[in-house]
Amino acid sequence: MEQEILIALGANLPQSHNRPSDTLKAAITAIGQSTLTLKAVSRFFKTPCFPPGAGPDYVNAVIRLRAGKGEKASQILAILHEIEEEYGRTRDVRWGMRTLDLDLLSYGNQVAPSRDDYLYWQQLPADEQTVRAPESLILPHPRIQDRGFVLVPAMDVAPDWCHPVLKLTISQMCAALPQEVRDEVVPI
Repeated sequence: MEQEILIALGANLPQSHNRPSDTLKAAITAIGQSTLTLKAVSRFFKTPCFPPGAGPDYVNAVIRLRAGKGEKASQILAILHEIEEEYGRTRDVRWGMRTLDLDLLSYGNQVAPSRDDYLYWQQLPADEQTVRAPESLILPHPRIQDRGFVLVPAMDVAPDWCHPVLKLTISQMCAALPQEVRDEVVPI
C-alpha cells in the first residue's frame, strides 16, 4: 500500500555558493527524482535560528509525498540522509547550523518503533532533548506539535493530516501554538 508522508526541510548555511533557499529547491528536486512522488510543496519561510543568536535565520518548508508500494520508512530516511550528505550536511552538533536538514515527519499513520517509545521521546524534558537522540526512527516526529517552523509550512500542504497519537490535525496543533511562535515564521 502506498503511504503519504510529510518531510520538513530547513537550512541556514550556504552550500558552496548556493543560498539556503537554493539548497532547499535543489533538495526538493532531488527528492522528486527519487522513488518518492512529490504531491505538494509549501511556501518557503524565514524562521529565527534556535537557540536564539546561535546563527543565521533558517529557511524552512514542508513537502507532502507519496511513498512507493512496499517502501519502508527506514528506506525513505536513508534517501533523505543521502541527499543531506550530497548537500554538505554534517552531524557534529545536535540542533546545530546546517546546510540542509530533512526530517521525516510522518509516514502514513505509522507510530514507530512503538507507542511507548514514541511517548518517551515526545515527553523527554527540554534539557535532555539537546543531549540525547534516539537510536531508531521515531514516527511521527516527536516534536512536530511544538514547532512553528514545521506546523506553519505544513498548513500549506497538509492542514488536515491527523497526528496518530495526539489525535490533532496540523491546523489544530498550529492554532494551539502561542501567537508569537507563529508570528516568527514569515513567508519569503
